[in-house]
Amino acid sequence: MLCMGRPREHDERTAVSLLEAAERIVGVAGLDALSVRGVADEVGTTTRAVYSLFGSKHGLVVALGTRAFEMLGAAIAALPTTDDPAGDLVEAGITVFRRFAIGHPSLFNIGMQLALPPLRSEFGPAPAEAFTGLEARVTRAQQSGLLGRRSVHEAALEFHALCEGLAAVELRSHMTPGEEERVWRDALTALVAGFTAS
Repeated sequence: MLCMGRPREHDERTAVSLLEAAERIVGVAGLDALSVRGVADEVGTTTRAVYSLFGSKHGLVVALGTRAFEMLGAAIAALPTTDDPAGDLVEAGITVFRRFAIGHPSLFNIGMQLALPPLRSEFGPAPAEAFTGLEARVTRAQQSGLLGRRSVHEAALEFHALCEGLAAVELRSHMTPGEEERVWRDALTALVAGFTAS
């Protein structure tokens, strides 16, 4: 008789469900309201599942920050390219970064806005991989002579910084309702056009 190994009690689906619950809790009540018990109760499982998969509340927060960059990286990798590198770069800011930040404000806050360098260092390779995806878009602009004297890394940093700032401003409701995407498009288009300035 073939003896089957014991199935894992807490699998990837459980992990995703727990992270989604944690994101909802933070979105509604803030990071201070996040607890292992609250997340477990939200999913209808035990605290053992949370501890088994994430180790602690801190591990949950790290996993949320990591997820933020994994989502960004996957979205930018999936975004089609055209024969307009400058337009593609602007579109990456609007379609990928803005959509992520507005759709997942809790993840945006944990991944990019929290002033916790030790936490950021625990996100693993996800931030660098997401940034590499952005640099690939910027490289296409460089190959078309659109960066002026800037390096790909410098231009990508400036582009990311503007996206992060625009997202923070929109999330604070400081943009005119209905005008948000136009503001993003105008700002990012102006930045990319300015890359060619000496």
